[in-house]
Amino acid sequence: MTSVFRNGGGYKLAIGFAVGSFAGWCVGEEIGSKVCFSRRTNEASTSSSVQRILASWTNNYRPIEWDSNWDKRDPQSLINPKKTKSSVVSSQVVNTDDNNNNNNEKQAEENKKKIKPVRHLLLIRHGQYHLKGEDDSKRFLTELGCQQADFTGLRLLELKLPYKLIIHSTMTRARETANLIHKHLEGVPMTQCSMLEEGAPFPPEPPLSSWKPDHKQFYEDGARIEAAFRKYFHRPDQTQLEDSYEVIVCHANVIRYFVCRALQLPPEAWLRMSLRHGSITWISVTSGGRVALRALGDCGYMPADKLSVT
Repeated sequence: MTSVFRNGGGYKLAIGFAVGSFAGWCVGEEIGSKVCFSRRTNEASTSSSVQRILASWTNNYRPIEWDSNWDKRDPQSLINPKKTKSSVVSSQVVNTDDNNNNNNEKQAEENKKKIKPVRHLLLIRHGQYHLKGEDDSKRFLTELGCQQADFTGLRLLELKLPYKLIIHSTMTRARETANLIHKHLEGVPMTQCSMLEEGAPFPPEPPLSSWKPDHKQFYEDGARIEAAFRKYFHRPDQTQLEDSYEVIVCHANVIRYFVCRALQLPPEAWLRMSLRHGSITWISVTSGGRVALRALGDCGYMPADKLSVT
């Protein structure tokens, strides 16, 4: 929107523009009693103003659109396109009735594939454990770690959700945490998955001077953890009729990487977050592919003297 208004002996040019939900106004200098701008000059001025506003709003602004088919399960991508029936007339116009029929059939098939339930993934970090253990078998939970797992299990019970499954990493600390949680969720099936083991998912940015895995570890662990993400993070299957709730007990690096991937954030940002032992991170995936982070490292149900982080 552009307007020119009189002010004293000269004029001022006001250019209004909106970028997303942000709106800004830029007022030009008085340039005398005559104003003459070419269309090209106006466009260049507006573009320059927009760039200045973006630069003042955030650094390195680069909008990224949401990929609605991130899990490759969008209903439209699952439909085999049918050949359009047409009758060629002298004017080479496609028969409208046939076109409408085919569109209706395609829409009906697409509606069958569209489902409304939501998948809820509750990611639990294991409790505090003995860091100095020589191997995994000796890195078991401390007394505090057992208490943390017990508080988390009680919290999950209080939520009164219809849990479908408990999945835990095969590492000792995650397995022990899952077993303590399971005592509060009797009757819920439980299984393990080696892909959920702790590791180095992706080279962090900025790097951490006190933690520098070699490139081989990133290469091996990253592929495994990414495979785990693709296995567990997706919209509801076509056969799912109700909301589902799955509990995944694993590790801080894995959970933080999952959060970045699910929200389509840069994967190198995973180390910028911190998770306390026994905390709950809750992610929901709708049938349309939208992802919501309902909780990140929730541990408010624990007493302050039971909180810990490494």
